[in-house]
Amino acid sequence: MNRLKEDIFKSNFEKYEDPEYYDLEYQDYLTDVPFLAEWAAKIKGIVVDLGCGTGRVTIPLAQQGHKLIGVDLHEGMLDQAREKTANNSLSVEWILQDCTKLSLNILAPLMYMTGNSFQHFLTNESQNQLLESIHNHLEENGIFIFNTRFPILNELAEVDESTHVYQDKRSRKIREKTVETYHPLTQILHCSSAREILEGPGVGSIEQDSISLRYVFPLEMERLLTQNGFAILETYSSWKKEPLETSSSEMIYVCIKKERQK
Repeated sequence: MNRLKEDIFKSNFEKYEDPEYYDLEYQDYLTDVPFLAEWAAKIKGIVVDLGCGTGRVTIPLAQQGHKLIGVDLHEGMLDQAREKTANNSLSVEWILQDCTKLSLNILAPLMYMTGNSFQHFLTNESQNQLLESIHNHLEENGIFIFNTRFPILNELAEVDESTHVYQDKRSRKIREKTVETYHPLTQILHCSSAREILEGPGVGSIEQDSISLRYVFPLEMERLLTQNGFAILETYSSWKKEPLETSSSEMIYVCIKKERQK
């Protein structure tokens, strides 16, 4: 890994440095759970949640009786997930691994990646490695489901600076300034945030983090998936199965494992 890639990789971890806070902010987002539960009900065997974080989706599916493996590269997020499931009998295993280099010793009928985590794979090489790793861990005709943001060019074209004040889940009043810059040659959006605590715990302090996200265009995605041994079964603009349109903000793909192209 060269220095630039290493710096970007580390900066992407900044958003997840406080797993407890991350959990508070996102644990109530469950829009994708019914969609994934519908697919989980169609298969027999282990379901693999890639980039599982603190188990936002993993745990609800396990509560429905499915056997799951949750994989993530961030040990703190997995520790939070383990803590949440320590006192129950859910069939879920938490594994610390790089999704581009999976070694799970299983073949799964269903794997998924939510939360737009696909955008964390910033290079052609890492995208190929991810899809190859997933392909190697799926059963014949296994299903891979994931989502990613739709690249709306007029929104990405200009530097976007915004400031807003809100109250977070820790009852803190926060003024947040965000700067987003899109680089067309790499198709990467760099987003930096600075949060000033106006009221509540830590008043007067400033929290800063950044994240880099790769955008992929629909025809580019079709070629990428095909070359890595997947056929697209369904494409949606939301977890409610709405059709993909030019005004969409999200792309959801349901893919089936096929033979890789030579």
